[in-house]
Amino acid sequence: MTGVSLAVGVGLICALLSALGTNLAFLFKHRGAVAAPDVDMRHPLRSAIDLFRSRWWSIGWGVAAGAFALHVAALTLAPISIGQAVLAGGLVFLAVLAERFFGFELGRRQWIGIGLVAVSLGLLTLTGGGGGEAHSGYSLAGMIIFEGIAVCVGLLLVLSHLIDRIPVQRGVLLGIAAGLAFGISDVAIKALSGDLDSGPVGLLSPWTVIVLTAAVFSFYASARSLQIGDGVVVIAVTSVAANLSTIVAGLAVFGDRLGNGPFVIGVRVAAFGLILAGAALIPAPVRAGDALQETALEAEGPTTSPAPNRTSEAKRSPQAPARSH
Repeated sequence: MTGVSLAVGVGLICALLSALGTNLAFLFKHRGAVAAPDVDMRHPLRSAIDLFRSRWWSIGWGVAAGAFALHVAALTLAPISIGQAVLAGGLVFLAVLAERFFGFELGRRQWIGIGLVAVSLGLLTLTGGGGGEAHSGYSLAGMIIFEGIAVCVGLLLVLSHLIDRIPVQRGVLLGIAAGLAFGISDVAIKALSGDLDSGPVGLLSPWTVIVLTAAVFSFYASARSLQIGDGVVVIAVTSVAANLSTIVAGLAVFGDRLGNGPFVIGVRVAAFGLILAGAALIPAPVRAGDALQETALEAEGPTTSPAPNRTSEAKRSPQAPARSH
């Protein structure tokens, strides 16, 4: 195995571990977000403090930090489109963790989906994970167009979230917006990894500003989406939005190749298709989302009085919009 292939293999392992940690962190953060006072963007510092006072949010944040470090390693070592395809398989971990730790059984359809995703990950690994070395070279025009479109769509979703008459679940809209912000951050990190070849001075880059801005936005958007939406559904749409946007960027902005020959290209296209099919067959176990809401207050204790009203309202009318801030 060449040095490049070894690096890509390590990158794929990092991506798998990151997917596991990310979904576990999301489940923990959902517990904490439901139990914490409502996020109010008029008071961002107070909202952040309230979230971190929640034990489960803090635990989830710590797990997420470790998963993020693995994510950065995956982006650095593996082609971005392939690494994100592996991260997209995190929906499998979401379903399994919800069942294993919250007492719910997956049906036959869900297990078929898990099998499809497992096979697709194996195909990506066996075919070398990306047709070449992970590179951070990119088209500046393509980067500007991609980031600009993603930002505009994210802002439209946030504005749509504020309109009560829109029939879509508002937590889902915010979850998609948060996922796009994660994607924007991932693409900027990939570009920044090339600038770091010149040393720490590479951090003085416009991409650093984009990474930090997207991180702050995703922090609040994700927290609020977990508060007002069905937890596991929101986690799923956030992950899908983040992964699909970054896969598109890998192919369109960074010039990732699907392969060097018709057979390899065909196998990898099939692998991507299996990931999407598997994800479609593993709908978020809504029962687990309900269980997470029920256990959040028990885990946090009597200091989380705002949560019971929000949770009980969501159970009585899942489609009813929560109050805006």
